[in-house]
Amino acid sequence: MHLPDLPIRAALPELLATLGAANCVILQAPPGAGKTTVVPLALLEAPWMPPTGRIIVLEPRRLAARAAAARMAKLLGEPVGQTVGYRMRLESRVSAQTRIEVVTEIILTRQLQDDPALEGVAVVLFDEFHERSLQADLGLALALDSQAVLRPDLRLLVMSATLEAERLGTWLQAPVVRSAGLQHAVGTQYLTPTRAAAVSNRPHERLATLTPQIIREALQRHATGDVLVFLPGFADQRRVAERLEGTLPPTVELHVLHGELPAEQQDAALRPAPAGRRKIVLATSIAETSLTIEGVTIVVDGGYARVPQFEPRTGLTTLVTVPVSQAAADQRRGRAGRLGPGTCYRLWTEAEHALLPPHLPPEILTADLSSLAIELALWGAYDANTLRWLDAPPSAPLAQARDLLVRLGALLPTGQPTPHGRMLAGLGLIPRLGHLVVRGREAGYGATACALAALLTERDILRLNDGTPTPPDLRLRLEALATGRPPLPGLVPDAGALRRVREAAAVLSKRAGVPAGAALEPDIAGLLAALAYPDRLAQRETPERVRLVTGQRAALPAEYFSPSDVFFAAAYIDGPPHAPRAGLAAPLDRAELETYFADLIENQEEVRWDEQNGRVVARRIRRLGALVLSENQLAQPDPEALAAALLDGLRSRGIARLPWSETAQQLRERLAFMHHWQPAAWPDVADDALLAALPEWLGPYLTNARTLTDINKTDLSEALLNWLPGGWSQRQELDRLAPAHLEVPTGSRIALDYSEPAAPVLAVRLQEVFGLLDTPRVGGGSVPLTIHLLSPARRPVQVTRDLRSFWATGYFEVRKDLRGRYPKHYWPENPLEAEPIRGTKKQNGMK
Repeated sequence: MHLPDLPIRAALPELLATLGAANCVILQAPPGAGKTTVVPLALLEAPWMPPTGRIIVLEPRRLAARAAAARMAKLLGEPVGQTVGYRMRLESRVSAQTRIEVVTEIILTRQLQDDPALEGVAVVLFDEFHERSLQADLGLALALDSQAVLRPDLRLLVMSATLEAERLGTWLQAPVVRSAGLQHAVGTQYLTPTRAAAVSNRPHERLATLTPQIIREALQRHATGDVLVFLPGFADQRRVAERLEGTLPPTVELHVLHGELPAEQQDAALRPAPAGRRKIVLATSIAETSLTIEGVTIVVDGGYARVPQFEPRTGLTTLVTVPVSQAAADQRRGRAGRLGPGTCYRLWTEAEHALLPPHLPPEILTADLSSLAIELALWGAYDANTLRWLDAPPSAPLAQARDLLVRLGALLPTGQPTPHGRMLAGLGLIPRLGHLVVRGREAGYGATACALAALLTERDILRLNDGTPTPPDLRLRLEALATGRPPLPGLVPDAGALRRVREAAAVLSKRAGVPAGAALEPDIAGLLAALAYPDRLAQRETPERVRLVTGQRAALPAEYFSPSDVFFAAAYIDGPPHAPRAGLAAPLDRAELETYFADLIENQEEVRWDEQNGRVVARRIRRLGALVLSENQLAQPDPEALAAALLDGLRSRGIARLPWSETAQQLRERLAFMHHWQPAAWPDVADDALLAALPEWLGPYLTNARTLTDINKTDLSEALLNWLPGGWSQRQELDRLAPAHLEVPTGSRIALDYSEPAAPVLAVRLQEVFGLLDTPRVGGGSVPLTIHLLSPARRPVQVTRDLRSFWATGYFEVRKDLRGRYPKHYWPENPLEAEPIRGTKKQNGMK
């Protein structure tokens, strides 16, 4: 066998010898070293390799798997499917002669689950392990467990370009072999701060504006070389392609490269451009590693990637566009130097580059772990910590994933897989979609269930000519899938995506035992989506918004649905966490909810305060989580519940809303005075304290009251007095220590003012206290009253807490003024010996 002259060849003797002595080895090889295609072929001729031993090469992406297999087969002078073949979710080219199988990650997991000993397999290669996908971490954990328990002779080779080799080697206790790379000098051009400031900060707008400009500039600056462009997703590729069309020189070809294209279009993007021509390849992150695109010397890096992000709080996974890491940016930059000197144009400033994270977190720390949870259960690892992980799955998201699987009937509460769980795992889908297929088939909608699962697995098959977001209605996708025609004017089916969905649906139908040829039923889409996503059932709340069963709200414009559509199932949620959107949804009716989710429906009696209407409402509700299926008024609600709800309303309005009569307010002030002087014996009647104690002092008086107006009939004085812990004796104590009135020398009973607890006030006309020597006191004689001495017109003329001193000094100054102003009134020279009087001298028989 003739191996190509690539840098990895120099490391092969050490690698083969190390693998001969150790069953686990780390290979660190930079981009362009040739590790993906040369190493598996070299292993076939290793002295320790059994004559019929097979090699499994794990690739993170379908496109890379297909390309690697094709390259190795070409080196052997054979077609794919003989010595070298590949397996992936919807495609397989292997035979009895195949010894090197290039597989995608979920395939390795299935192979290990079906045959934990991997009989006949000599080596498993984990390529591009630095990407740290969830399935790669799981595959390595299972392979290590198989090696430890069943196959000590199974060799594991972990390969990567930017791997933290020392960390992994220490964790695995494995030797590290390093290879040189084939990397030419690459110049880096950053965006100038002025140019960066002139464009939008929104990623997709920024890329649509800058990328075509930079591509055209690069073609003008460099007379030769092809251009590889990194964009986060298919929509960005389409927008950039549309802006480039008609503006490129006739000698420049434009290609789009992503994993869902037909193989012939992928091959066209990977092949060198014909002589005298150049090409531009618009790619996603799939071109960072593994693939060598012939002829590329120019890289234009948009600086973003699309990654799944799981939010444990809501249980939702959304695809988000995030800045790339510095490690990924270096990988992308290196693509320009595979074949010779190159140039990389980065669509961000040099200052922004310093702020990029060194690495993105591994997927196992951020992803939905439901697929991992079902695989661990099938493996028998009910405790994830019994396996070896470079980064262990976080316990809270893993527990949440197991709870979901229990709700789907895939796991027992004790963690063991059910027959249903084994069945859905064998479909090669995420657990939710596997559940959709199995339950949909059982309900008699097998063909539609398989089609819908395929639709939700692949890229959207519909697009609008003007590039705006497509309507979220799932039924439109099923209609387009069934007919191949636009379901609405301007809504165009994507031929490539349509083909892939049909292929995926056919494979799923075969696996699930669904008869071929059954007609699709678009109107059942809502029910089927609900089976997969019971936590995303929703109810129309406003014309633009629905409320999910979890209580969360999401945008779903009513313009795409019938006014009679009230309940929905959302199969896809996108947008930021604070403003999610139901990207794909379909309606279902109340009868379907009642039939298929009967075990989740609760009958509740709800008595609560309605702030908008200012009253207590009492209803009997049939509820599915936060969704209200029906409600009726309760004729005779529980009195205690009524009172509690009314108290909630009172708390929202404040204590001042109560009908405080003058008598009740005075009593409250007297109690406040007693609490001020004796806090341990008397209750606090401040606003906050009374609100906190509402059930104790006011609750017993609210029987059958439903509005705050009903409280107006309540005697608050009686309520406060009955709240006193000492009962009747404490009431008497209150009258003794804090009397409501005080009798003055004329016999008048004057109300005392306790509004200032530290200094109660007696406001009395001066003439009525002639002869009163000492200041009256309350609180059992401990607190002198503050006396406001009033004129005959009841205006204050003196304030004192020492009446004896006032008679001795202050009275005579006051008398001078009052005699002139009120000559008809009695102003004796000796107030201590004068008779107290009310009114004028004439009224009292004086001259």
